[in-house]
Amino acid sequence: MRALLINPETRSIEEVEVSGRDDIVRLVGYETIESDEIGPNGDRLFFDEECFLRGTTARLQIDSVVPVSGTCVIASANEDGSELKDVRSTPDTIQARLKYL
Repeated sequence: MRALLINPETRSIEEVEVSGRDDIVRLVGYETIESDEIGPNGDRLFFDEECFLRGTTARLQIDSVVPVSGTCVIASANEDGSELKDVRSTPDTIQARLKYL
């Protein structure tokens, strides 16, 4: 499935292929993955749930979703994030909605 990888340290967004949650864990770098809906089209932001406890730097925020830190992945998914699908957003549409903090 097509997903977007966001690296707030380099301020980059790139398309990546993921086959499931294990790939998201690998890309984010931690097992404690949480997700938030970032729009009505099913796209979800996957991030390290413990990012602030770890003291991870380089924060980002999409729209009014709570800011997170560290590497994140955007993929389309059902409400609980268990069934992944191709991301619907493009790097350009996410970049327009993204703030680095």
